[in-house]
Amino acid sequence: MNHTTVPAYAAPAPKAPLERTTIARREPGEHDVLIEIKYAGICHSDIHTARAEWGEGTFPLVPGHEIAGVVAAVGPGVTKYAVGDRVGVGCFVDSCRECDNCKAGLQQYCTGASGMVGTYGATGRDGEITYGGYSTQIVVDENYVLRIPDGIPLDTAAPLLCAGITLYSPLAHWQAGPGKKVAIVGLGGLGHMGVKIAHAMGAEVTVLSQSLRKKDDGERLGADHFHATSDPATFETLAGTFDLIVNTVSAELDLGAYLGLLKTDGTLVQVGAPEKPLPVAAFALITGRRSLAGSMIGGIPETQEMLDFCGEHQLGADVEVIGADRINEAYERVLASDVRYRFVIDAATI
Repeated sequence: MNHTTVPAYAAPAPKAPLERTTIARREPGEHDVLIEIKYAGICHSDIHTARAEWGEGTFPLVPGHEIAGVVAAVGPGVTKYAVGDRVGVGCFVDSCRECDNCKAGLQQYCTGASGMVGTYGATGRDGEITYGGYSTQIVVDENYVLRIPDGIPLDTAAPLLCAGITLYSPLAHWQAGPGKKVAIVGLGGLGHMGVKIAHAMGAEVTVLSQSLRKKDDGERLGADHFHATSDPATFETLAGTFDLIVNTVSAELDLGAYLGLLKTDGTLVQVGAPEKPLPVAAFALITGRRSLAGSMIGGIPETQEMLDFCGEHQLGADVEVIGADRINEAYERVLASDVRYRFVIDAATI
């Protein structure tokens, strides 16, 4: 297989600062799309992976699964995209395509032998390690490429490929909309998209954040109410209030306290991924026939649905665009919650 060498930023080893390097990208095959990357979002999971906090990982690691760009070339068998199209790539670039989940468009839950092939740090069908969006180009099978609507600028579109779909999927699945009371726990890179999307769906939206520091932001983004979880009175005042709670934070929370905020038959959906298990008291579930659920990104059809929804409602992420030489600084600022609300790398600076 022929390859082209392109610049990228990689973590050479676990916990090592990212540095500029070069990587090999395959030449487009029959059904491949070559994408000139314009912007790549920095997701908290990039940091977890680069620091081997979710397992040993494969290094050198080129993170990045919030990718927005323009089609630069296509393989001879490609039918879905043409040169010049605005496109994106999310958290995976392939799957088995044969299991029940893949056939149902739920590729993120692929149960095939190789499972979902992550955009970075995974092993592709060709046996090579995948490299992510902190680069100038990427080559992806057309069936795993998404179309970005014209109404969304590419820099604000990039985070939709992870943060956007991570929140859209549970909000859509549990039917957030008019007449539903929805709470978003945490107002960060994920949470701010949850507020925007739930508001656009027509739900009554509450932000549950540690403090009231971001109250003005929350209301600007579409929240109807904003409460501080550091105040014990919040859990008394809001007991039995919500149809749906989406927890975006990766911290260790008292899930029992949050389950108590649900109505009968309400659901708490976990999308943040703490390092340690979260204990749950059985009576927190039993007493209100409440459910505790999880959700992970979305499949290709739902991700395209999310992008189209965001295009219709003119939704994009709130971003701070940075040069690639500031990636390591940005990682530290993410950990310090010092970003409103997503760093996006300008790929032209790589």
